[in-house]
Amino acid sequence: MEDYILNEHHKEEFPPAHTAEHLLNQTMIQLFGCERSYNAHIERKKSKMSFHIDHKPTRQEEKEIERRMNELIEEDLPVTFEFVTKDSLPDGVSAERLPDDASETIRLVRIGDYDVCPCIGKHVRSTSQIGRFEMLGTNWDEHEQSFRVRFKIV
Repeated sequence: MEDYILNEHHKEEFPPAHTAEHLLNQTMIQLFGCERSYNAHIERKKSKMSFHIDHKPTRQEEKEIERRMNELIEEDLPVTFEFVTKDSLPDGVSAERLPDDASETIRLVRIGDYDVCPCIGKHVRSTSQIGRFEMLGTNWDEHEQSFRVRFKIV
């Protein structure tokens, strides 16, 4: 295998929660047609992610987020990596959030056929290693059209 030179990474993620972050991003995109989270704080004990969406989710929609997350975890989707150049990113993968000094080679993280995104963090090998996704609560900011999900992995 070739050695790729990637950007330095200064964060020590908790792989189960970090992998769940990818799943939650794609779940929100599919359920609400939004972008990936604009603010995420992912930790071992509890995490939070914020999304710009067009309405305050109903209680049923919140339950559906949690149900879908645990269904994806149980599906035991493989987590794989591939290396591409910045100018050969696959359709649907944006270079917008890459740092200005991003290396020419980008590592993509794929979770089955469910999600693909540039990332240099640590991940589990398959979704069944995540554990269970528990939604701790949510906040809606009407003015900002912002929905925050607080969760933990158990």
